[in-house]
Amino acid sequence: MTAAPDPRSIQQRASFDLIRYGSVWEDADILCQALKPVAAGARLLSIASAGDNALALLTLDPKEVLAADLSAAQLACLELRIAAFQGLSYEALLGFLGVSPDAGRLDVYQGLRKRLSPEALAFWDGKLEVIALGAIHAGKLEGFLRRYQGFLRWVHGAERSRALLLPKGRAARAEFYHRTWNTWPWRTLNRLAFSRRILGRLGRDPEFFRHASEDVTSGPTRRLDQALAQRPSHANPYLRYHLTGSYASGALPRYLRREHFLAIRRRSSRVRRFLGPVEQAPGDFAGFNLSNIFEYMDEGQHALTYQKLADKALPGARLAYWNLHVERPRPPAERARVVELARLSKSLHARDQNWAYRSFHVDQRRTRNQ
Repeated sequence: MTAAPDPRSIQQRASFDLIRYGSVWEDADILCQALKPVAAGARLLSIASAGDNALALLTLDPKEVLAADLSAAQLACLELRIAAFQGLSYEALLGFLGVSPDAGRLDVYQGLRKRLSPEALAFWDGKLEVIALGAIHAGKLEGFLRRYQGFLRWVHGAERSRALLLPKGRAARAEFYHRTWNTWPWRTLNRLAFSRRILGRLGRDPEFFRHASEDVTSGPTRRLDQALAQRPSHANPYLRYHLTGSYASGALPRYLRREHFLAIRRRSSRVRRFLGPVEQAPGDFAGFNLSNIFEYMDEGQHALTYQKLADKALPGARLAYWNLHVERPRPPAERARVVELARLSKSLHARDQNWAYRSFHVDQRRTRNQ
């Protein structure tokens, strides 16, 4: 049973004064494939979150990426990443953000402070323990995953976990998962960890589940089972982090890959920040990265927010977004001016490296010829 409609927006129902996400948990590769046909030389609107995917969109050579968020803390995460890209070498960037070991992060931060706005500087000067940890590990969700990984070490141990992440063929991968990994302690761990009560309080926010069904556990658990049994895990950054607590050199999200470093550095000044609801961001756009914002709304709020975003969409613009617990596709009222690219959406979702999401949507603003 879903909750009764609540006229308050999500920013009125949940707190946004903390870092919820130290990393972005949506696959930038399929996002960039979705928006590539419309992105070059254009303005893109993106949910900021920790900044990973706003920066990844720079690989498409847009004119501008406007990164919007309800949280000043999340915008500060984006700003710190931009400063790191502008001021550090590639190897130093990985060390500073927390991908690789680095005992000197606080010293590196001192050299980056001059690149931060007064607001971001005040924020990070009060979060030096987070800087020392590594910014990619800074969020409430990543803290939850550290607890999860502690239990996982008890369930499977280091040797078995390393074996899971070794490259394997399809048949060997499935056999290892079903014969060795899929034990009752593993299944119990996930039933508890992905429950509304534990994940809502320790990893996300109870309000993020307001419009979900009572069962928020079985879907992600089933999709994780399928990912580990059927997909290569050794090069998957999201599975790597989920199971080990960090990325690896051969399993990095798009914005942290060496081949994109110089392009993102050169284009980093094209990122602009906007504090407030994404539908209030100024201007018109050719592409939209909307994360999974729609499932935090009831149907009426979803329809109104989608309408406002479609108003900002240029002819032919694409809107990309995920659904995790609540299916929120294009509202019926927008059928006349927005078309669902269903075949593309399904094809990209089949390649989504983050196992958690139930669907990925790519919609397109109609042109006069459509």
